[in-house]
Amino acid sequence: MTATLTKTAAPPATDTVDRKRRARRRGRTVALLFVLPALLLLGALVVYPVLFSVGRSFFDASGTRFVGGDNYTEMFRDPATLKAVRNTAIWVVVAPTLLTGLGLILAVLVEKVRWATAFKLLLFMPMAVSFLAAGIIFRLAYDEDPDKGVLNAAAVGVHDAFQDTATYPTARAREGQGLTRGAGGSYRTGATVSPGDTIALGLVGVAPKELPAGARPAYPAAARTAGPDELRGVVYLDFTPGGGGKQGAVDRRESGLPKMRVEAERDGATVASTTTAADGSFRFPGLKAGSYTVALPGANFAQPYDGISWLGPALVTPAIIGAYLWIWTGFAMVLIGAGLSALPRDSLEAARMDGANEWQVFRRITVPLLAPVLTVVFVTLVINVMKVFDLVYIIAPGPVQEDATVLATQMWLVSFGGGNDQGLGSALGVLLLLLVIPAMVFNVRRFRGSQR
Repeated sequence: MTATLTKTAAPPATDTVDRKRRARRRGRTVALLFVLPALLLLGALVVYPVLFSVGRSFFDASGTRFVGGDNYTEMFRDPATLKAVRNTAIWVVVAPTLLTGLGLILAVLVEKVRWATAFKLLLFMPMAVSFLAAGIIFRLAYDEDPDKGVLNAAAVGVHDAFQDTATYPTARAREGQGLTRGAGGSYRTGATVSPGDTIALGLVGVAPKELPAGARPAYPAAARTAGPDELRGVVYLDFTPGGGGKQGAVDRRESGLPKMRVEAERDGATVASTTTAADGSFRFPGLKAGSYTVALPGANFAQPYDGISWLGPALVTPAIIGAYLWIWTGFAMVLIGAGLSALPRDSLEAARMDGANEWQVFRRITVPLLAPVLTVVFVTLVINVMKVFDLVYIIAPGPVQEDATVLATQMWLVSFGGGNDQGLGSALGVLLLLLVIPAMVFNVRRFRGSQR
C-alpha cells in the first residue's frame, strides 16, 4: 500500500514579519493609551512649569521686559541668596550624613532588641506627622521661655542642679548712700573702713514677698558694735513696708538680706569673705589694722539662667536640622534595616568563627555589604533636604528668618513673600533644579544598576 504525502506550503516570510510588526504596533498603541493620562499630568504639572520657569527667569519682575542673564547675575550678588546657598550646603552635608549614620546604628541595634517591631514603629511615627505640625511642635519646644519651651526647661533644670542661682537678681544699691557700682555688677563702699567699724549696706529693688524664707529684721544687727580686730556690718532692704523710714538708715521694720556674699578687700585683693545671716549681718574677725573696702560681688545680682537661645542667629539652622532628624530618622532606619535583613548571614557567621569581634564584623563586613543601600538612602536624603521649606519657614522666627533661609524659602520670599520679583524667583528655582538633577540621575542609575 502506497501512502501519498502532501506537503502544505509554508507562508511567505514577509507575511510573518508583517504580522509581528502589526502586533508590536498594536501593543505600543495600547501601552501609549494607558500611559497617556499619566503623560498629560506629567506634562501639565512638571514639564510645563519647568519650561515656564526657565523662560520667566530671563524677564524682569513685571514679566514684560527681557533682561537676559541679569537675574542670574543678581542672584549671586544678593547677600541673602548667598546666605541661602551657604545654609543649603550645610543642610546637604550635615543632615543626610547624620541621618544615614543614625539609621545604620539604629538598624543594627534594633536587630538585637526583643521588641524590634514596636521600636521601629515608635521611630517611624514622626513620618506620619506633617511638616507643618512638626514645625509648630518644635517652635514651641525651642521657645526661650523655660515655662513654655521644654528644651530650655530641661537646660535650666540641669544648670540649677549644679550651680546655685543668684538670690537677688533685681537688687541694686540706692544712689548716694555709700555704695558705688563696680565691674561685673558688683557694689563697693565708696569710703574705706577699718577694724572696729560697723557699716550698713542698704539695697533696694527687692519686693518684700521675694525675700528668702526666714529673713529677720536688720535693726538689732545694725545696733551691734564691733571688736577692735573685726569689721561688722549688715546688708538690709532699705525699704519700709507701708511707707515711712529714713533712706540710708536701718529702721526697725526693715528686713535684713540673708545669704548675701560679702568680701573684704585690701589693696585690690580679697582678704576675707563671708555670707550674711538671717538678719543680714556679717563680720570679718581677725583683721589687721588698716583700711579696707567692703564689696558685694556681682554674683549676688546675676540674672537667673534662662537657657539657650535655640532660635537665635547662631543656632537656628542646627535647631531646624534637629527637627528634621526627628522626622526622618525612622525612614532611614527602616530602609537600612530592610537591606540589613537581606545580607547573607553565612558571611557574618564565618567572620565570627574566624575570631572577629562585633565591631570588626560591623566595620569590615556589614558596612561594605550595605554600601549600595547606604548610598541610595544618602542620595535620596540629599534630594529631599535641597527642597526643605516647611520647617525653615515655620520654626525660624521673623527676625532670624534670613539667618536660617535656604534656597527653597528664598525662592518663595523673593517671588511671593514680599519681594514680588518672579523673574529672580524663577532664576532661583532653576538653580535649585540644576542642583537636584545630578543627585536624581545618580540615584536612578544606581537603582538600575542594582536591578541588573
